[in-house]
Amino acid sequence: MEKTPRGTSVGVDDPYDLVERCDFLTDDGRCRYAAEYGHHDPEFARTRHEDDLRCPAADPHGAWDWADCPKFRATDTARECRRCGLEERRLTGEESRPLLEEHHLEYPDDGRKELAHEITVSLCRWCHAKIHGSWARIDDEATPDPEAIAAAEGRRTKEHAELAFESAAERYGDDG
Repeated sequence: MEKTPRGTSVGVDDPYDLVERCDFLTDDGRCRYAAEYGHHDPEFARTRHEDDLRCPAADPHGAWDWADCPKFRATDTARECRRCGLEERRLTGEESRPLLEEHHLEYPDDGRKELAHEITVSLCRWCHAKIHGSWARIDDEATPDPEAIAAAEGRRTKEHAELAFESAAERYGDDG
């Protein structure tokens, strides 16, 4: 299984197996990095422009896999845990710890590979801890931890209380 630079597990054998698409890929299969950020790497941008900005990794018959692209990045913005399915519940105006965390499968510029990429998925805090504890995998069939369910239900209760309508008469008493 792949490891972090500190040696803990990331929960998968091949991080690229979990990638759906690159953050820089447009809907029509072009490389947005070359179009918008090409000044950071003019040689890469020039090569992509020569090919009409086509992404060679997005094409099923292309010359590259995701791992071959020097500008590849895939950051998951899902609102549920990739492993157990727990949904994020954020409370407006409250500084509580999020239920979901960003879990790195690959680290940008960590020196472990010729092309170091950033690949992240969303995991609940409880699955995240289990994965880094090195005994759990992201693709395990898992249900939310009882503590995770309790935390989510506590937030749901607060949401419902905030949405409940209470008239001023009910709130302050109607003594006439």
